[in-house]
Amino acid sequence: MFRPLRIAAVALALLAAAASSVRAAEVTFDDTARFLAGMQPSADSPLVALTKDPSWQHHAKFFDGAFAQLEQRQLSKIRTWSDVNLAAPRPTMFYMFSGPDFLYANAFYSKASTYVLGALEPVGAVSDLTRLPRGSVGAALYNVERSLASILSFSFFITKQMKVDLHANQVNGTLPILYVFLARSGKTIRNVEMVALDNKGGMHTGNDNPGPNATRGVRITFAGPDGEARTLYYFSTDLSNPGARATGFLKFCETLGPGNSLLKSASYLMHSGNFTTVRDWLLANSATIIQDDSGIPLANYNARQWRFFPFGRYLGPIDEFPGRYQERYAELFTRAQPIDFGVGYRWRTHESNLLLSVKVPGSETAPEAETTSSAEPPPKPPRPKRPRPPESVTPFGRSFWFR
Repeated sequence: MFRPLRIAAVALALLAAAASSVRAAEVTFDDTARFLAGMQPSADSPLVALTKDPSWQHHAKFFDGAFAQLEQRQLSKIRTWSDVNLAAPRPTMFYMFSGPDFLYANAFYSKASTYVLGALEPVGAVSDLTRLPRGSVGAALYNVERSLASILSFSFFITKQMKVDLHANQVNGTLPILYVFLARSGKTIRNVEMVALDNKGGMHTGNDNPGPNATRGVRITFAGPDGEARTLYYFSTDLSNPGARATGFLKFCETLGPGNSLLKSASYLMHSGNFTTVRDWLLANSATIIQDDSGIPLANYNARQWRFFPFGRYLGPIDEFPGRYQERYAELFTRAQPIDFGVGYRWRTHESNLLLSVKVPGSETAPEAETTSSAEPPPKPPRPKRPRPPESVTPFGRSFWFR
């Protein structure tokens, strides 16, 4: 008597499971990225229903305005600068101490086919947004907004704030920010895959066992308006000397080099003795390096291997980084060309410095004696008063910390 009902119930359950599976499959990586970025997903996406929510509409309006201002104020000018000054960019670009900053990686090196970003922040995850509890989507969007407030205003992440805003949510880590930056940069995400590196730099996917000291990361395949497939890697990795020597991250990067490198708002870490491994790796494996003064000390460049092209103004470090003034940097920048955009900790236009270092072809055999020591005693001339972020561009408060 109950057997037909039981069969019917099982059939309904199977149909529901199948429908659920199809529905989940329709939520593509690209639609998820567009939704988080405040951009309309494809017309047949289940996420379209969530765009009717006032919280998403407010989010979309906020990001439309913020990214339009950033494009006009900085990104378009950086791309113009790069087109003029980077004659022959390599296919690969490296961005150490990057956080999830694909935005500026793409602005400086828009022609790269492979982007490799490395920093401490975890990869994180983005859940199926259609399955989040009621109210959770709005909270996730707000947290994404907060985590991006500093980079949208000043060109760098406030790391501690980002950790708080994207920590315990079902949309967490660097992945949602990478999604937003890819979508807002006009990219179409084709695939997202979690990967790991073993200690020899070999890549593992799926259930492969990378062994001890594995470096966890994500591989995102995407395309620009030209339709050409490109790859973004982000790895959560410790770039201090012990971390860099114990893992295979730099070994993996070496298989993709030599490349172009970007260093921005790097907390002057490579000015200390605990980050010499990654510093020396960058000098050995980069064809060009674009950096502000928080990157590699000028004294560590081999003068026979590199040509220097300074841009902007060098005013010394901000107050959070005392003792990092470089007299040689100041001397170099007396002949700098102007730039019309801000970058780094001194984010105001006409207060930023940018150094383009180009390796001389065939110079790798230059004597190491040409490299001077970073132990050069830094003089401490009077520095301009620390720039303060204007209240009009920081709707999320006035407390700031640096990496």
